[in-house]
Amino acid sequence: QVQLVESGGGLVQAGDSLRLACAASGRTFSRYSMGWFRQAPGKEREFVGADSWSGGSTSYGDSVKGRFTIFRDDAKNTVYLQMNSLKPEDTAVYYCAGSEYREPRQNEFFYHLWGQGTQVTVSS
Repeated sequence: QVQLVESGGGLVQAGDSLRLACAASGRTFSRYSMGWFRQAPGKEREFVGADSWSGGSTSYGDSVKGRFTIFRDDAKNTVYLQMNSLKPEDTAVYYCAGSEYREPRQNEFFYHLWGQGTQVTVSS
């Protein structure tokens, strides 16, 4: 059974950078596309970004495009979310998710593996 564990969340100021990590255990990591989602209090879960098998292609939500980057290290079974130029509206619990579909997917229903989430808080 594959498990996902996020880390790297915390409290930062607007304009700062933060890198989240999602470590996977179990089966072949390179055959999973990985996604990041976030959920702020009182709001629905929102797509942040995703990559394809082995990180060959990526897709991002409009609100983070140009500021956030997904990359992975298959040797470490870890996918990262590099977040730059953070804004207070980026405050949320961030979740990583795994999908057996080859290409990045924006709809959370394509993902069957989920981490426990990590809190990111951006102060103004």
